[in-house]
Amino acid sequence: MSDFDHGLPPRPSIGISAMLARTAQVRPRHPATINGDRHRNWGELSDRVARMASAIRAMGVQNGDRIAVLALTNDRYFELLAAIPRAGGVVVPLNWRWSVAELADGIEDCEPALLFVDDRMFDTARQLHAGRPSLRMIAIGDSEYGLPHYEALIAEHAPGEDAGRGGDDLYQLGYTGGTTGRSKAAMLSHRNVISDAMMCWAEGLFGESARYLLNGPMFHAAGTWPSLSLMGSGGTAVIMPQFEPAEALRLIETHRATESLLVPAVIQMLIEHPDFAKTDTSSFTMLLYGASPITETLLDRAVKAFPGARFIQAYGMTELSPMCAILPDYALRGDYRKRGVYRAAGRAAVGVQIRIVDEEDNEVPRGEVGEIAVRGENMMLGYWRRPEETAAALRGGWMHTGDGGRMDEEGFVYVVDRVKDMIISGGENVYSQEVENALALHPAVRQCAVIGIPSEKWGEAVHAIVRLHDEVEATEERLIEHCRSLIARYKVPRSITFWEGDFPLTPANKILKRELRRPYWEGRDRKI
Repeated sequence: MSDFDHGLPPRPSIGISAMLARTAQVRPRHPATINGDRHRNWGELSDRVARMASAIRAMGVQNGDRIAVLALTNDRYFELLAAIPRAGGVVVPLNWRWSVAELADGIEDCEPALLFVDDRMFDTARQLHAGRPSLRMIAIGDSEYGLPHYEALIAEHAPGEDAGRGGDDLYQLGYTGGTTGRSKAAMLSHRNVISDAMMCWAEGLFGESARYLLNGPMFHAAGTWPSLSLMGSGGTAVIMPQFEPAEALRLIETHRATESLLVPAVIQMLIEHPDFAKTDTSSFTMLLYGASPITETLLDRAVKAFPGARFIQAYGMTELSPMCAILPDYALRGDYRKRGVYRAAGRAAVGVQIRIVDEEDNEVPRGEVGEIAVRGENMMLGYWRRPEETAAALRGGWMHTGDGGRMDEEGFVYVVDRVKDMIISGGENVYSQEVENALALHPAVRQCAVIGIPSEKWGEAVHAIVRLHDEVEATEERLIEHCRSLIARYKVPRSITFWEGDFPLTPANKILKRELRRPYWEGRDRKI
């Protein structure tokens, strides 16, 4: 009960579809999405969202039902981010880079009522549908494949009432991988994702004047986070299904794109492309980077390549919707540069608290290393159907990131190590145990440990250290190929070391991975 309960009806909770309604009201003719030859303004997009929501509701979807999408980034996917909650559903973006087995595991976990699929993913979706006759599929590509088609459903249905979801209602299940080898999903509410969008606007990101190059996959926060922010600000999304440097340069020049989120590996591909020098990128005024560490050399090259752009680093995780810290452009220059502040992950974004804690959750003095803990309205509700993992991650009302870090006297946070057993390679989370489980299924493998090692291109690369059974042989190539058949390609080890003798162990007889990582990270400020 509120401290000021006057017997009036409950205060309304604004959700994503209500946020879009406001944008359509105040910017109806402003460009919303540019996807190839399809250009739509916010008024048109809002009408299409309302019609698609009516179609979804007509299929029997009830409040809280999960609706999965398996597709490349496109304007119809963008619309579904609002149409699904308007119909009362929960958005479940599936990772198309997963193997069929991993996708099937995700489907079993979230039990979606509908699956939207594009042309590229149809064969995979057909395999997922086998044995699941209750799972209805809808085509959102250029072909129908005998399925109900997105455009036909919009044409056949009139706008209906908004389901009115918002506040702490579940908006999205964001799959992040799992420490046990199974997928786990962060439960993000409408309040979570809208609060993160507001943080972005306060920091000058994804505003109403943005012509944002949307190049991130929608199964990742790099796709959904900017999309939802633009949906609230009324900026413009210039959409590309998958990142390709030549096409990105063409879109920047053609549509005068002003900003984008680019992971370090993509920044390198862009500025090293032969077309870069002859492309007009002068419209680019802001480059947001993050998801994996950037080298000083690459950062300097990028700043030189985009002299008119502000460079801003974002730090966060899916569980935080996803941003919690920002490293502003000024930290890369002048006295801040001399003091090494450019190496920081950032300082707490507006509306967020960050502290560094020890193993008993006591805040440590400035400069000392501990675990980075975060709280704010962007913090997830918990993990879907994982009460024990939820309790561990959100203990004390703080999200424990699993990153080891320190904070300086000005509140800048430096990530120095990883507490939990995770690798971030090219912006993708890879839980070591998922890879270890796959390797352990090979008959030649007696014992294995998977760690992240330095990679100039990817930030971290997945590396396996393997002990073979006595008098058994296996090659690096055979073990890598074995893993490819079981897990997504980005999780597969890029290299393998064969270990002789016993692994170093903790007192609890767990493999001491910090000792295994040490030779690869010696002499570096960051240990991830």
